[in-house]
Amino acid sequence: MKKIGLSLLGLLVIAVIAWFLFAPAQFEKQTNMIDGEPLPEIRADAQKLHDSLLIVDLHGDTLLWKRKVTDSVDRGHIDLQRMQKGNVGLQIFSSVSKTPRGQNYDSNSDETDNITLLAITQLQPMRTWFSLLERQLYHGMKLSDAVTDSEGALTQIQSASDADGLPELRGKTAEENGQAVIGTLFSAEGLQTLEGKQENLQKLYDAGMRMAGLVHFFDNELAGSMHGVEKGGLTDFGRTIMRNMEEMGMIVDIAHSSHETVAEVLEIARRPVVSSHGGVQAVCGVNRNLTDEEIKGVAATGGVIGLGYWDGAMCDTDPKTVAKAVKHVRDLVGIEHAALGSDFDGAVTTRFDTSGIVHITQALMDAGFTEEEIHAVMGLNAMRLIQKGLIPMKDLPQELVEESGESSQ
Repeated sequence: MKKIGLSLLGLLVIAVIAWFLFAPAQFEKQTNMIDGEPLPEIRADAQKLHDSLLIVDLHGDTLLWKRKVTDSVDRGHIDLQRMQKGNVGLQIFSSVSKTPRGQNYDSNSDETDNITLLAITQLQPMRTWFSLLERQLYHGMKLSDAVTDSEGALTQIQSASDADGLPELRGKTAEENGQAVIGTLFSAEGLQTLEGKQENLQKLYDAGMRMAGLVHFFDNELAGSMHGVEKGGLTDFGRTIMRNMEEMGMIVDIAHSSHETVAEVLEIARRPVVSSHGGVQAVCGVNRNLTDEEIKGVAATGGVIGLGYWDGAMCDTDPKTVAKAVKHVRDLVGIEHAALGSDFDGAVTTRFDTSGIVHITQALMDAGFTEEEIHAVMGLNAMRLIQKGLIPMKDLPQELVEESGESSQ
């Protein structure tokens, strides 16, 4: 009996070890997927134009998963090798700190959390298991470590001068190494990580965060979520944090915000606002997508709209539909307000991963967009937003103050 007991104990230990070794990767494989639907062959003219672009993706959730950005893996949508193959110039990595059980677009409470179990299963540091702030700080550390481990292949964008210098740096590194450096920027899916304390915003800033959504899939202490229970507007705490972000040079992201929150943010914004990942209701009428009035409001701040490639943003995964959404934004408010926000690695299924982003370039060409317009959509509009948005308020040139209407605030 003793031998049988020891054998069973040994099997249990092996099973537990196997779970922690293999379960996180297997879960991601089942969560971030490619749908396998056919894609057109890429033409030589499309590839040539694509190779000349500065491509910016405003939103990817890779930091959530148990792997390094620098690892080449057979799962998910983003890693260093695939960014290089796709000619990505700047990737914004967002930190997902909490998601509700049974997550859906319609109504979620803040009472449950999937990410705690994920953090434990991934054997993250114990400090991240029960603190949303520590979880987000850990994601910031993961990104900083990836930049260090990349041996010059990645660089972190934390200031307007970093952003301004990225195109020249990419040209220099491409000439020297045959591979252009890729910029990274740290963002957040909701600031529930502040845990109700204003001073925690500085901790996130010090960790490299330069963009943040106020909410994610549930209402929090700052604002109502489009997917929350109450779906209300900004709270007093939310208004304070938004003001602080603008002062510090952190870009305010309205993705996932309720319609009431979006309206209030756009009304009081003193800096360009971003909707980092999503779609437009004129193309795909799901609740998380922007109405025409909201698109006009974002444009009025000088902001941009990051368009995604998954069915929740476009109602399908065809690159042609992304081009259709870009056309709607262009015709409504101007091409300068359309950008890319893939939501890659964000528990979504897409037609391609980041190595295949050339399919968006070709779809835009096929839809009749000019080369100048394609350069703008694929990256230059987002770079303009970042270059302006990362300047602390106290350092803003007078012409930018007047352009933003800040002198009247």
